Amino acid sequence: MKRIIFFCSLFICASALHAQELYMPRDVKQAFKNGTRSADGKPGKNYWQNRAQYTITLTAMPPDRNIKGSETIVYVNNSPDTIKNPVIKLFLNIHKPGAPRNYPATEDYLTSGVQVDAVKVNGAAYNWRQSNAPTTVQPLKLPQPLAPHDSVTLSFDWHFEISLLSNREGMIDSTTYFLAYFYPRVAVFDDINGWDRMAFMDSHEFYSDFNDYTVTLNIPKNYIAWGTGTLNNPERLLQPDFLKKYYASLTSDETIRIATKEDLAAKKVTAQDEMNSWKFTATNIPDMAFGISDHFVWDAGSVVVDDATKRRASVQAAYNDTAADYHKMVEFGKHALDWFSHNWPGIPYPYEKTTIFQGYAGMEYPMMANDETYDNPDFSRFVAEHEIAHTYMPFYMGINETRYGFMDEGWATTFELLIGRADLGTENAEDLYKQFRVAGWIGDASSAEDIPIITPGDAITGPALGNNQYGKASLGYLAMKDLLGDQLFKACLHAYMNRWNGKHPIPWDFFNTFNNIAAQDLNWFWHAWYFTNGYIDFSVTAVNKNKAGYSVAVANVGGFPAPFDLVVTYDDNSTEKLHQSPSLWKTDIKKAAISITTKKRIKTVAIDSGIFMDADDSNNQTAVQ
Repeated sequence: MKRIIFFCSLFICASALHAQELYMPRDVKQAFKNGTRSADGKPGKNYWQNRAQYTITLTAMPPDRNIKGSETIVYVNNSPDTIKNPVIKLFLNIHKPGAPRNYPATEDYLTSGVQVDAVKVNGAAYNWRQSNAPTTVQPLKLPQPLAPHDSVTLSFDWHFEISLLSNREGMIDSTTYFLAYFYPRVAVFDDINGWDRMAFMDSHEFYSDFNDYTVTLNIPKNYIAWGTGTLNNPERLLQPDFLKKYYASLTSDETIRIATKEDLAAKKVTAQDEMNSWKFTATNIPDMAFGISDHFVWDAGSVVVDDATKRRASVQAAYNDTAADYHKMVEFGKHALDWFSHNWPGIPYPYEKTTIFQGYAGMEYPMMANDETYDNPDFSRFVAEHEIAHTYMPFYMGINETRYGFMDEGWATTFELLIGRADLGTENAEDLYKQFRVAGWIGDASSAEDIPIITPGDAITGPALGNNQYGKASLGYLAMKDLLGDQLFKACLHAYMNRWNGKHPIPWDFFNTFNNIAAQDLNWFWHAWYFTNGYIDFSVTAVNKNKAGYSVAVANVGGFPAPFDLVVTYDDNSTEKLHQSPSLWKTDIKKAAISITTKKRIKTVAIDSGIFMDADDSNNQTAVQ
């Protein structure tokens, strides 16, 4: 009899474990079948990833808007497939008239795009036929197919006119340029989709391989360059006094004014060759970006990001001296690197530096942020922290932002709230989070807002895309944090990040890793929050007296398993908050009962959902007769 009971209990456990299967597209299913992904959330035994070495020279001579570049790409095929037609991405073709966009383009935004002047394959001239269509994606047919575990060398000469309208890249002013997405690159070839042929749309973001880069910027004397990677030759670029301050900043706890407005006006900061070559190198990184100016001031300091090794990271700021908030930006950046390294996500900042450059984008790049200036320094810090948080997703983790933007924007939004509580206090940070990240979504009853978060981002536009990627996804992560508790949640997050650092995780790798490390079937939660067209809406439906006290019936009208506090007011006017974890909804996603053991008489019962704002709070409170 005992053996039968034991068998039945095993059967019940196994059934419960597989009670909720997550939807999986056919191409994702095939990857698991091929062994490149595994059900425990780890990279599969057959996981592979291609990479390249980029050697780039770029010449910019402001106020001349013409930028010239040449590069050599050594592309390594680690896949099991023979490559015949690698796809080349030309992001700046988004500026060409007629390019597909989600927003209108003004005259100042438009240019002739990227003009490819010459191409070589393995050193031999190649007849590149530039597409007449305004496309950001163009295949290149190889003269000889690229076999698995072999490499090919591609060379490009190109030029483009920098856009007058600065956004993610472009002209900040006539002698200040922000250079991003400026080079022809080989698209990602992965185990899910093959070649990434998705066109760059102005409301979407990016998907890049991890590569090694050597970038040389040729710019006139008296111009400074800031950018991704190690500045290899500062002693040949900076005059002695400024070189000394630069080196001092790398170990300084204080902000050092490397180059002031007066220094720049005196034109005595850089070497006085007609052209200076600023050389930057970086390894195992998904992109490079740079800012150049002859009048942006330069501040820098540093902070310890790894207590075990005492490793420091440099924090630099480049800005127009009139931007009052930027005078504090190095301190803001140092605080962010310190806090993210030691709290959430609690992984040491992985790079040697970060630079916050005054622009117009509110946009992240590896080791760089292009941020606006604001009258409110607290908001300036908030924006900088959000962009720096992106260091972890999508740069430490090679997220496909175009398709699964919630895997990076959702996390940056989550970290933004968590550090905000330390900066502003819990109440102020949560008020900002609700206003900025939640209210627009939960207050909009349109059908577009109920599109499941898992829906590929390249299939959505408008507010629904933004809300899926930012607020809704972030609330899902925070709800899971509430469900698991901080210690287990962090253990799951660290396992996911350690497994997929420098690789290309997809949502199912994330979900499976959390299930694996938590040793729980969390699919009921993932399904409800990320795969359904739900939202947050709770109601109190009944309060019944019983021998032990009361039973409160609550309904989950919207279907999202969010936490809340049940606020109980007794007839003596005392109150009690009873926190309800999302686990309340595990057995039945639509309804639950909460037991209150008390000898007091209850006067009212109310739901307080905090940052998990309720779509209809008119039914969140009831008086007890």
